[in-house]
Amino acid sequence: MQQKNYVIDRFIFYTMPSYIRTLINEGEHQQLDFKFEVSDSKKIARTLAAFANTDGGRLLLGVKDNGVVAGVRSDEEYYMMEAGAQLYCKPPVPFELLEWEENGKNVLEIIVPKSDKVHSAPDKEGIYKVYIRVDDQNYMANSVLLKVWKKRKNKEGVKIEFTDIERSLIAYLEEHLKITLSAFRKYSGLSIGRCEHILADFIVLDIIKINFSETGVYYTLKPDFRQNHKKK
Repeated sequence: MQQKNYVIDRFIFYTMPSYIRTLINEGEHQQLDFKFEVSDSKKIARTLAAFANTDGGRLLLGVKDNGVVAGVRSDEEYYMMEAGAQLYCKPPVPFELLEWEENGKNVLEIIVPKSDKVHSAPDKEGIYKVYIRVDDQNYMANSVLLKVWKKRKNKEGVKIEFTDIERSLIAYLEEHLKITLSAFRKYSGLSIGRCEHILADFIVLDIIKINFSETGVYYTLKPDFRQNHKKK
């Protein structure tokens, strides 16, 4: 079997309903997604990039959101997937593809490994953005998270000085439990860039956690830090 341009050139065919059904029974989560069909290579590129940027994952093509196996309708599905990975992910996202049969219907399993690179994909306007996977959703990575990734690759590590601003941020989170970037900027009076760097430093040092939701991004104290801080 030949390996070509990040994908397997020919399908590997297995018949093992118990395996694919076990995956379906897990439901969609951070490392598993269901797709009834692929009709837009740019859209599927966001999912592939999100998997690669986070913890890797599997995409089951030919499975509806409710877990019903509809089957892959044509070979075009594969080529749309390949285009999404190679043409619309920058850099291209490598993946492995397996074909399974479930009750006479074919399901494609696309396996995306976690990458040591940062992959971007086009948004609805065609502008390339970085995406991550949180639970069963894809979210656009914000500037704070991008700074976190960059800081974690810095061999010198991260050092911070606990000034009044840093201490007030911790105090704020202890009282209000969470904060947004805009709220931090408003009460601190610092520039947006400086606020981003402080939040990124705290994330790298496992003091706070970044949280993504459909309503926006916010920051909370890490449970371990909160408990240790209260003991002091």
